Amino acid sequence: MARVTASVYTSHVPLIGVAMDLGKTHEPYWRPLFAGYEPSRRWFEAHTPDVIFLVTNDHATAFSLDIIPTFAIGAAAEFKPADEGWGPRPVPTVVGQPALAAHIAHSVIQDDFDLTIVNKMEVDHGLTVPLSLLCGQPDAWPCPVIPFLVNVLQYPVPSGRRCFQLGRAIRKAIASYDEPLNVQVWGTGGMSHQLQGPRAGLINKEWDNRFLDRLIDEPAALAQVPHVEYVREAGSEGIELVMWLIARGAMADASGGAKPNVAHRFYHVPASNTAVGHLVLEEQGS
Repeated sequence: MARVTASVYTSHVPLIGVAMDLGKTHEPYWRPLFAGYEPSRRWFEAHTPDVIFLVTNDHATAFSLDIIPTFAIGAAAEFKPADEGWGPRPVPTVVGQPALAAHIAHSVIQDDFDLTIVNKMEVDHGLTVPLSLLCGQPDAWPCPVIPFLVNVLQYPVPSGRRCFQLGRAIRKAIASYDEPLNVQVWGTGGMSHQLQGPRAGLINKEWDNRFLDRLIDEPAALAQVPHVEYVREAGSEGIELVMWLIARGAMADASGGAKPNVAHRFYHVPASNTAVGHLVLEEQGS
């Protein structure tokens, strides 16, 4: 059977991708951020999975405000990089895993979570920046990726509790797939940031690090945090952090198993006008 072996959490700041694409990673402003991901790159080289299930949000490239699914799973054979206004990023096309995606969709929907199944779409920085941070700039991504999109742009957005429960259902779905695949579940977005209004530029280091503490040690309790706290403490875009709860819900301890090991933790400000958080959790025995 397939199994979840690790979860990865990271911000997906678009300017990080620009810095990589333009060869600016060694400039003084960017060097500390990319240095913080070096341990994870080495970890990923040693723990490259068969499939990445990557939780992110669309930034008005796959969907517009005309149609906004709460949860959408990419079931296509490939996903090309989107043009977000300055041309597509010079990164490889993402290869999908349609068979596993279809299996997960069937299992999760039968567990009463409504998903939109997407058979054709392009993917933006929310997916390609996390891949670049851990994989560098390869000619091809090292494994297939299943994109999973969450609406965190237009209210109403899903609760942290719902996201955590969905992660548990995704783990169950993966574990029932009858092929011995090593699967990692990634949660992306955040941390504290606000892009507009009187609080534009908000960064809350204390709240962010407390979030990381709780994500590691008490994820079920963290999942009860209401939307208003995310917005008040982490800014209007801080709500992206509910996507991390999907990845956390996919770990064994969320379903009564052993607590994961912390392989790497990193926090840095600023990157553009955003706090960057990063965490790698390994299942015990993986």
